[in-house]
Amino acid sequence: MTRLNPIADAMSAIKNASDVGKTECIVEPAGKLLGAMLGIMKEENYIESFELIDDGRGGQFRISLNGNINKCGVISPRFAVSVDELEKWENQYLPAKNFGILLITTSKGVLSHENARRLGVGGELLGYVY
Repeated sequence: MTRLNPIADAMSAIKNASDVGKTECIVEPAGKLLGAMLGIMKEENYIESFELIDDGRGGQFRISLNGNINKCGVISPRFAVSVDELEKWENQYLPAKNFGILLITTSKGVLSHENARRLGVGGELLGYVY
């Protein structure tokens, strides 16, 4: 099967597994960008943990879910966003103030929108979780 957007596939697999109450989800292929996004989701307590499984092909992530995800997804196309515009995008993708995170790829790595605002860096929107 050809994957056009592996990050979108992974986010929908995580959401579907969380919706049916599973405690674990396996996504493939495992890429650095997806790993960085999962790291932010773990820091923000949306997932319990994740580990890389090297299967000799593209690799896989085994993700332990904790039931804290209501919805997650990718933002496509990846809009460029400056620090000043973050609130506009928060209003569009997140249901309420201080509820959920936007994932942004910046020159300082993948960050949540709060950390990007704190560091004063913009970047490209990758996805959202709440």
